[in-house]
Amino acid sequence: MSKESTTIDVGESSNVTKSTSHVVVDEKKKKSFVAAASGGGYKRGLAIFDFLLRLAAIVTTITASSLMYTAEETLPFFTQFLQFQAGYDDFATFQFFVIAVAIVAGYLVLSLPFSIVTIIRPLAVAPRLILLISDTVVVTLTTAAAAAAAAIVYLAHNGNANTNWLPICQQFGDFCQAVSSAVVTASIAVVFFILLIVISAIALKRQ
Repeated sequence: MSKESTTIDVGESSNVTKSTSHVVVDEKKKKSFVAAASGGGYKRGLAIFDFLLRLAAIVTTITASSLMYTAEETLPFFTQFLQFQAGYDDFATFQFFVIAVAIVAGYLVLSLPFSIVTIIRPLAVAPRLILLISDTVVVTLTTAAAAAAAAIVYLAHNGNANTNWLPICQQFGDFCQAVSSAVVTASIAVVFFILLIVISAIALKRQ
């Protein structure tokens, strides 16, 4: 009785398995590359918007500080020994406002290189995290300056009958208009900072 030999060829099946695994790996690489490209695309758009917002905030803070710094009015009726004058340096709160908002404007200028880096490298985490932390600190300073100045502006417009503080805006109309405009402009800067913080938070979110 003759014996039949059985031959099992495993070489072809192993080659098929290897080629299949290569295809799976290539598909994973392709998907990860597409995901990274799409993520980098929208993050670059956020970075560009961040840069434009910083430019707008620079203009806003410089304007607010300049308006407060130049706020001054002298009433036309005065004598040789008595002169009615109002200026920002008559109020410690307004002096704090000018210094604080000027510091914020300087910070915004220094933050522009970091914002440019996030445009060039939208997936970089370190510069975006630095901007997020710094913006959070600076928005607190801006809010404090604007809120403190707003309280004095309110008293200047309305006074306080309980403490016999008379409203001075009836006489110093131009002065009050200037300081009010400065407070409003600083409040707009606060809104810009809130948007910048939201942008940084979104950009740091993982895919």
